[in-house]
Amino acid sequence: MSAAPPFDDLILAVARHRDRAAFDALYRHFAPKIEAYVLRLGSDRSVAEELVQDVMLTLWLRAETFDPVQASAATWVFTIVRNRRIDRIRREARPAPDPHDPAMATLPPPSPEEEAQVALDGRFVRDAMKKLSPEQTEALRLSYYEDKSHSEIAEERRIPLGTVKTRLRAALAQLRRSVKETA
Repeated sequence: MSAAPPFDDLILAVARHRDRAAFDALYRHFAPKIEAYVLRLGSDRSVAEELVQDVMLTLWLRAETFDPVQASAATWVFTIVRNRRIDRIRREARPAPDPHDPAMATLPPPSPEEEAQVALDGRFVRDAMKKLSPEQTEALRLSYYEDKSHSEIAEERRIPLGTVKTRLRAALAQLRRSVKETA
């Protein structure tokens, strides 16, 4: 088997020993290449310089995640460059909120009739939930009220993912039947 390329060794030295000399050598090699690459892609110099700093800081902080079996040093570094550039483009593409947008307007307070209907609906939902098994109720609570993914629920409760999905599906079917019964 051939020896690892020198840049691979330098990243590993940063990962294992926080070797500043190795990082300096990496910086001197990769910083100009990163900047030139980002400039070629159409970014201005200040953006390119910021990305160089961001990527090199990431290299310093995350060097232990580098695996020379999966990629060369250059591939790993330029994957970071690509991802950081995409993140920046996405961040810049987000429009600023328009305070005059009708969707941003505050809603008027509910009328007494609307408040009564909300209370009635709440009572209906609580009554329908009482018909569920404790496991189904818990699955609904974790999924919809605590916003946990099915995988998170399965891991947290130490049950198979399929069981979580079955409980949720059965609970929703029971709630649907309850809605039809009262309609």
